[in-house]
Amino acid sequence: MEIDRDFLNSPPLKTVRFGGTVAATLAKHKQGDSGDYELLKHQLSDPEIKDTQIIKWLQDFRSCVTQLTKDHEQLIYTVLKLPWVGRSPAVVEEYMAFLSNLVSAQTVYLCACLKMVVSHFTPKRVTICEGGVDISDSDDEDENLPSNFDQCHGALQLITRYVPSTSRFLMPILQENFPFVRKSPRTLECYVHNLLRLSMYIPALRRDVLELIIGKMLKLDVSASRSDIEEAEENSVQSGRAEDRTEEGLFDMDEDMSADDPPRPTVMAHPVADRLDTLMAVLLAYIKDVCHVDGSLRVDRTKDLYRDLLSVFDKLILPTHASCHVQYTLFYLCSFRVALAEAFLEHVWKILQSPSQPAVLRQAAAGYLGSFLARAKFIPVFTVRACLDLLLSWIHRYIDSQDGSGRTACCDISLHGPFYSACQAVFYTLIFRHRAMLEGNMKKGLEYLQGLNLERVVMSQLNPLKVCLPAVTSMFAAITRKYQVVFCYTIIERNNRHVLPVVRSSAGGDSVTTNTNPLDSFFPFDPYLLHRSSQLIEPLYQVWEELPDTEQPPPTAGQQCSREDEDDFLSGDTPKTEGIVGMTPSSYDSSLRSPSSVGSPPMAFQRH
Repeated sequence: MEIDRDFLNSPPLKTVRFGGTVAATLAKHKQGDSGDYELLKHQLSDPEIKDTQIIKWLQDFRSCVTQLTKDHEQLIYTVLKLPWVGRSPAVVEEYMAFLSNLVSAQTVYLCACLKMVVSHFTPKRVTICEGGVDISDSDDEDENLPSNFDQCHGALQLITRYVPSTSRFLMPILQENFPFVRKSPRTLECYVHNLLRLSMYIPALRRDVLELIIGKMLKLDVSASRSDIEEAEENSVQSGRAEDRTEEGLFDMDEDMSADDPPRPTVMAHPVADRLDTLMAVLLAYIKDVCHVDGSLRVDRTKDLYRDLLSVFDKLILPTHASCHVQYTLFYLCSFRVALAEAFLEHVWKILQSPSQPAVLRQAAAGYLGSFLARAKFIPVFTVRACLDLLLSWIHRYIDSQDGSGRTACCDISLHGPFYSACQAVFYTLIFRHRAMLEGNMKKGLEYLQGLNLERVVMSQLNPLKVCLPAVTSMFAAITRKYQVVFCYTIIERNNRHVLPVVRSSAGGDSVTTNTNPLDSFFPFDPYLLHRSSQLIEPLYQVWEELPDTEQPPPTAGQQCSREDEDDFLSGDTPKTEGIVGMTPSSYDSSLRSPSSVGSPPMAFQRH
């Protein structure tokens, strides 16, 4: 709405109660007369302040901005608290002009101005009365948030234009103001959205912004274990079915309705998983928007983003044990081009084979290598073969070095952890990709598998079958037996006879268990459990498909594999990670009324 600005040339309204201009008030204050000065601060703090007053005062402040030195910081802090966001266009325009004048003439106030703008990156706090108790909460239903965010980013861009070094001072402020991870999903979503949006016009901050966001998301990820999420979802489904049965008993009127399962809910039953789901949707939408312009992939922008994400991967994601979902950011990005997927595979391969890297990181890299090869549909078979060639070549050289050392090699995880992880990556990849490798030309496929010399690996003194996860070992043995590539069961039975129980009493009592996961393995790209952000992950993801009866592993004593879950042939074998602190829509979910783009203004909520 256009504002009538004739009042700018008219006398101040009666609501303006201080005597003179800001310049006159500052002059009186300098001489020791602080009456008007204190009155000015009081008037600026009035919650009922009018637009006309704000504009008049801001014009006065601009006319004497060179006098607003550090001595007047309390007055400036009061001005910075003025409720300018969401006001009339005239107020917003005048306030931005004041900010540009202030940071140009008095750079001492730069950080204060940045803090003020960043404070508007989340919905404002409102007081809600529940049961006679005032509760402070965020106003998640504010329909003006898009335009408010536009104004904040306009102010930041203006400050950056006048003070090119703004980025050096902004990052600590963004870290300090990041909401606590237990805040509402909407609050976290808005803040992360705005961080990503500012990285579009301050590209120097993008890597640091991604590191900050992903670090917070990892805390959520490792505090919501896979088993906890599945249990919460199962309980929610059972509770919903019980309610449905109750309603059917009371009102059994819709007999013709379909008995199909209800659609999967968008909100996660696990509260931490729900927050993570929201943030994953935001981050994946950002990745898509950065890399695509008008539906076409921009290779240069995609490569730059890949480098930034890979840096964060090395620093945060790879060292974090048993994260379930955050690593799918790279999974999704690599799906845009085969070259990106191959670059990621080469990167983790270099970490795995590097003796200068800590063993724990080399083993984690092997987990990423095997899991990525097995689960990414967009990786062609020839790339899978090339990676298997590299892995097996390295494994055979490792066996050669042990055989040529003159010492008897033994099954020791502390000495040979990366070797065993590499073997498990090979077995896991073959379990998922052997069909694709044999399709089309069975003879050539079998010749390739036999040329890998897997029998030497399995029969070596290092005995990798004894260390790998039992489910992986069992399935690998079944597949290789069917195609007569290698026979593993004699070794598996011998290993089972030699497995000694481990006595543990740290849980408050004696218990005898068998350690089925001595490598402490986990597969980073196990099934994706989050609901909303899974929409773009699912088409890219290779789910576990049951083997034909001729390939099924025979049951072994003490091992029962559940076949009920959609994708869980490893069920019960992966480690529990409770307490360890270490997909994918192109726009925000409409039910959240989230911004549809993290690009430059304008921005609007997108409803589907």
